[in-house]
Amino acid sequence: MTINRREAFGVLAGVACGARAAQAAEPVWPQWRGPNRDGISAETGLSKQWPAAGPKRVWRTDGLGTGYGSLSMDANRIYVQGGLKGRSSVHALDRASGKLLWTVPLGQQGNNDRGDGPRSTPTIDGNRLFVLTEAGELACLNSADGKTVWSKDILREFGGSNPYWLLSESPLVDGERLIVTPGGRGATMVALEKTTGKLVWKSAGLSDPAGYASAIAANIGGIRCYMNLTAQAGVGIRAADGQLLWRYEKPANRTANCTTPVFQGNRVFYTSAYGTGCGLLALTPAGNQNVETREVYFNRDMMNHHGGVVLLDGHVYGFSNTILTCMEFESGKVVWRDRSVGKGCLTAANGQLYLLGENGTAALADATPAGYREHGRFRIDDQGHPAWAHPVVCGGRLFLRNQGRLEAYEIRA
Repeated sequence: MTINRREAFGVLAGVACGARAAQAAEPVWPQWRGPNRDGISAETGLSKQWPAAGPKRVWRTDGLGTGYGSLSMDANRIYVQGGLKGRSSVHALDRASGKLLWTVPLGQQGNNDRGDGPRSTPTIDGNRLFVLTEAGELACLNSADGKTVWSKDILREFGGSNPYWLLSESPLVDGERLIVTPGGRGATMVALEKTTGKLVWKSAGLSDPAGYASAIAANIGGIRCYMNLTAQAGVGIRAADGQLLWRYEKPANRTANCTTPVFQGNRVFYTSAYGTGCGLLALTPAGNQNVETREVYFNRDMMNHHGGVVLLDGHVYGFSNTILTCMEFESGKVVWRDRSVGKGCLTAANGQLYLLGENGTAALADATPAGYREHGRFRIDDQGHPAWAHPVVCGGRLFLRNQGRLEAYEIRA
């Protein structure tokens, strides 16, 4: 059989298009808490039961430095921050093998009684990587080689002060803007041009210091909003101009507010620990691009410290202090509690919860209001500090970071 040039070109073009389609279909985890910043992976076909010793470890990488940040990944690389030799750095690793590709130091490493180094997760946006250090150095890097596009010190520029346990926010990209929370006077939150770092707006009428949480973006009617948990309140900021839309103090404590808000159906859920609790606000568009709020409930049945909450099929799952708790999103009613792995963090995929206790116990459990049903657990090695980095499920693998070590486990069925 012979193929003419036009046919050959068509075959080659088809192969190329197929390759691009396959690459585009590769699952990615581009930012803190995944594609939608909700702690949920869309993957299916994962194992419903782990072996007695846990899933097979594919690779392990050491030497990433101190820190509590989670990881992000594109089709080829993993990005994670760590403190090394007194410098706050970001690493790129080969996704398939865990091999270190490059390391870029960004600023002075922060030191603290609860652990040194960065706490944030890099944000991927096309060929750009946005990274915030524990001391406030914000950098836009080329994701392929780590070369700096622009950088700035957000605490110095916007008059913020570093929280006691150091900045922990992961930058939010929303369209052409980059959103961070420096916590300065009249600049609790700021919007920057993501390509240049130039200021777009500062949050008018809001001077809350920064907490340890990261912002999310959502539409309320036709009003684009940014929501975060500051050192003093759950807040909502109008994306168009930085105007304060609401400020809700009840779910915030005065020690450490760490949990990213959860939004669904014009409702936003805030929670914190230290004896505080959780609150749900109903949000209604009003005139002049404003938003009216109504408290649906406030209770102390979800006091989440650092591990985040996920919302699945009308139910919130998260650790209330040391107890894994399932509660109804709309009513705040507790459905069940279980000691599970103790105080920890979680992500969700394939109808299940991937749990990591701060003592290093990883577990798999059903995400169901029917009750706590566990399907395997194993231990990761102690690295001298609590295991606080949130787990990631992407590409049929479970990724667990604990200080300077990152491990990848095969979890496909």
